[in-house]
Amino acid sequence: MEKHKDASELKGKTGLTRLYNAFRYSVQGFKSAWKTEEAFRQEVCLAVVMIPVAAIMPIGLIEKLLMIGSVVLVLIVEVLNSAIEAVVDRFGGEIHPLSGKAKDLGSLAVLFSLLLCGCIWLFILFKEYA
Repeated sequence: MEKHKDASELKGKTGLTRLYNAFRYSVQGFKSAWKTEEAFRQEVCLAVVMIPVAAIMPIGLIEKLLMIGSVVLVLIVEVLNSAIEAVVDRFGGEIHPLSGKAKDLGSLAVLFSLLLCGCIWLFILFKEYA
């Protein structure tokens, strides 16, 4: 069983130690999301395809940044949604209206980010190739 650290053990780090720890925690977060979140895995696989496609398309820099940024935004929102779900689940298995509301709102945020990404990609592709 994994030993849980007291929150005070993680506070007070500065400089390179803080940066190193922040990076290490981010890697742990990525591994955890990859291992436990199917939607995250699917979105990462799409990002691995979509980001290079956007980068090599014969379009302007702003359009490329919009396309790539919208894909990254989906990943960010998915991770935040997973974090919300983890916190809600941490506080018990009973069904509570506020728990459901938190999860539903997180899911809505993911949907909005996906719709935004799709609209940006479609708009740019149709503008360039229509």
